[in-house]
Amino acid sequence: MEYQYDHVTHESLKPFVPQGCQILILGSLPSIATRAANFYYAHKTNRFYKALAGVFEEDEPLSIQERKEFLTRHHIALYDSIYECDIHASSDASIKNVVSSKPILDAIRKEHDIKAVFTTGKASYDVYRKYIGDDNILLPSPSAANAAMSLDKLIEAYRVIVGYIKD
Repeated sequence: MEYQYDHVTHESLKPFVPQGCQILILGSLPSIATRAANFYYAHKTNRFYKALAGVFEEDEPLSIQERKEFLTRHHIALYDSIYECDIHASSDASIKNVVSSKPILDAIRKEHDIKAVFTTGKASYDVYRKYIGDDNILLPSPSAANAAMSLDKLIEAYRVIVGYIKD
């Protein structure tokens, strides 16, 4: 099947890197919904914030401002492994012609005391390993497309991040 590809870059969506961040969580590339909202994991069926809320035993942050405050409070920075690529819709399986985010990620790590890098899903994990380094920890994708992973299992898998955060 031949797809219609779009060339997507990260130019408009900057890394979210709060002062005091200690862990960096990377997706693959901003989805259409994320680009429209101008903040990470914005698709209404994505379970990223539900999973993190479960890990920290808090209410799910709903607005972008609440999400930023939540991430800041828990020392979490967000970005993506891919800086630009060709992609069909928001399908990680269709990604080709990848340019990694390595220079930006290197700068973040130089300026902040990042204790661990996590990648959400296999596409982000594989891109990170191929172009950036082998020091990332794979988390399951929070996408609704990962239907085999219940929210409870997702929360349990995401609990690993707590061990890398020091107050």
